[in-house]
Amino acid sequence: MHRIPALRLAFALCMITTAVNLQAPLYAALATRDGVGVGATTLAFACYVLGVLPVLLALSGLVERLGRRLPILLALLLCLVATTLTLVAPGLLSLGIARFLLGIGTALTSAVAPAYMLTFFAGEDSRRPTTWVTASTALGFGLGAAFTSLFVLHSPSLTPPSLGWYLGAATLALALVLSLKDEAPRGDGGGMLRLPAYPPGAFGYGLAILTAWATVGLVIAILPSALAGHGLSGWTGFATFGICSCGVLFQPLARRLSPRVATRVGLLILPLGYALIAWGAVQGRLSAVLLGTVVASSACYGFVYLGGLSGVLEAAGEDKPRASAGYFLMAYLGFSLPVIATGALIDALGHALALTLFGAAVLVSALIAAWRLQGPRSRAGQEERVLSG
Repeated sequence: MHRIPALRLAFALCMITTAVNLQAPLYAALATRDGVGVGATTLAFACYVLGVLPVLLALSGLVERLGRRLPILLALLLCLVATTLTLVAPGLLSLGIARFLLGIGTALTSAVAPAYMLTFFAGEDSRRPTTWVTASTALGFGLGAAFTSLFVLHSPSLTPPSLGWYLGAATLALALVLSLKDEAPRGDGGGMLRLPAYPPGAFGYGLAILTAWATVGLVIAILPSALAGHGLSGWTGFATFGICSCGVLFQPLARRLSPRVATRVGLLILPLGYALIAWGAVQGRLSAVLLGTVVASSACYGFVYLGGLSGVLEAAGEDKPRASAGYFLMAYLGFSLPVIATGALIDALGHALALTLFGAAVLVSALIAAWRLQGPRSRAGQEERVLSG
């Protein structure tokens, strides 16, 4: 019987993340309409992290007092408001405000979703509910963009019908969550400030997801401008779907591996996928871009996402909400800040050089994260060999 409430929660999580990239195929058109460059677009895109940070850094105590169902309901309401805003007043300013609201909603979700889903799988392998969370959210991150692209390719518009369809689906999700049980104990009245926690061994997973989601952010926010130069901007929603949602296909394999091994496999794959994306974007090769997004997604939302979140929750002990917040804090910092820097570089240096520099940063960061995720014995053995000779 736990499958039915778990499915209802998973649908709600999918709808929350669907809203996040619903407007992604419209970025280039909105920038053209407002007469601005890539840098301004990435700033509007990065308003998302301004909504994420207050919740993950300063409002964890509030989330504890609200329980687990109410933050999900609040997140859905914020998604409805944000989508309505972009529907009635399309533009980069409204996009920035909407993404700020979406950031708050997604952060509320990130803080409670893993622990909430865990209550529906009591006594089972903890990686099973984690898989439900990662699969539903990863599917949503790409679904909205692909849905919008279907309409934009048929009839270009700044307010495609996908926005209206989403409002209906999110309202249904809201109704389904209203009747979910929430038996989690409320906070004990302590201070509102609950800083994200990084238990021993968790930082390597955090750096891995930061690197992976920086690549996702680049595809969503910057790839549209690169493809627009080749007349391919209408396909950006499918690229977003590829980078976000195709990773779900690899989660069953990632689940069979230990969290450390799964994450390191993803870090090995990620630079290869990014290289295909960057080369295809610069050369105007759509097939290379789409193939690269699928390859990169196997890391970003398959091996690294599932492996990293599972590893952090295993290391967290009883403090899972704070450890989950710490993991997603690094993920969302990666999702936004490197994208802003790359957008500024594109305006100054052009797409080819900026994308090359970003690729070099991805490679270095992936190598550092993989080293941090070595087993204790392996690292100790390396240090012993260095000392002996």
